[in-house]
Amino acid sequence: MKKPPTVIVLAAGRGSRFKAPEHKLLQSLGTSTVLGRTLEHAIETGLQVRVVTTAAVSGEARRHVALRDIVELPVATGSAGERLGMGYSIANGVAACADSGGWLVLPGDMPSVKPTSLLAVAARLSQHPVVYAQHIGRRGHPVAFATELYSELVQLSGDEGARRLVARYPSFGVEVDDPGVLVDVDTLDDLATLHALSTLGDGSGEHVQR
Repeated sequence: MKKPPTVIVLAAGRGSRFKAPEHKLLQSLGTSTVLGRTLEHAIETGLQVRVVTTAAVSGEARRHVALRDIVELPVATGSAGERLGMGYSIANGVAACADSGGWLVLPGDMPSVKPTSLLAVAARLSQHPVVYAQHIGRRGHPVAFATELYSELVQLSGDEGARRLVARYPSFGVEVDDPGVLVDVDTLDDLATLHALSTLGDGSGEHVQR
């Protein structure tokens, strides 16, 4: 039986558009935090979860996953001190669980993605090299990659993430009844909207779509 895929939660970005003293992933959201809620939903799937992060956020990650499931990156390790970007985070996350049955890439600032959406994407990965969640035809996250793309995934770097792989290989969109697959927390306004929806008992983040 083929191994299930692993959810790679990306939590190493600076969040520079979020104008607040504390990192956006550490902001309170309901009874948790932005990152905490994202991880809770990923863990609820029953799939293995790996978190790629930095020292600034690793403490929050440790509240939800074991230390062995955290990949802590330096803030900048390029030859000229440059930031290494989302691609480098994906590469390190995939390399940390090379024997997985594929990888679902989920940004840590997407706390409204439902566990059922993650599982829907995972279920189609055995049939396509690249699978992504979509809502009303709009592409969102997670984006999943099959094992045959391992050698290319571990060589990624820069801020483009895995866009080139998504463009190069046949990809399949899984339509989900989940507006949260389109929603990330980039600004204080995004977070305020999610707080308002949480108060109303609706964590979907439907009105934060960009």
